[in-house]
Amino acid sequence: MTEPLLHIVLYHPDIPQNTGNIGRTCVAVGAKLWLVRPLGFRLDEKHLRRAGMDYWQHLDWEAVDDLIAVEKRLPDRTWWCLTKFGERMVWNATFSRGDVLLFGSETTGLPESVRNRNPSQNLKLPMRETVRSLNLASTVNTVVYEAVRQFGGLPNEIG
Repeated sequence: MTEPLLHIVLYHPDIPQNTGNIGRTCVAVGAKLWLVRPLGFRLDEKHLRRAGMDYWQHLDWEAVDDLIAVEKRLPDRTWWCLTKFGERMVWNATFSRGDVLLFGSETTGLPESVRNRNPSQNLKLPMRETVRSLNLASTVNTVVYEAVRQFGGLPNEIG
């Protein structure tokens, strides 16, 4: 198996349809999806199908019990936390192949304890103050494709 282009980590995701859309993006670019429990949905075949996760059989993914499990498996990587509390815009970061992109749950985001680990690695997307947050799947898609743009496209890209 080839090394994933990126590692997408969802910390306590709540909405299965968002996870399904994010999984599809991961398949499209060759990223690995990590799901950190607890999850707001079940991972059995019936629930996956209902959530539109029809690409799941092509997805490189893993569910783990805590963030430490991912950190142990991905040492010496650059971790980027996506949060509305970030000081830096996504396009001011320089992404590298194999980086980890960490996203919080749809309802609570990333806990302060995670955001405070390395504040210089906290990134955000621009949005007006009248908007509380952006959809998780849309945010992941935007950040992943900014990284792909920086990489100059995908290996063996068609079209």
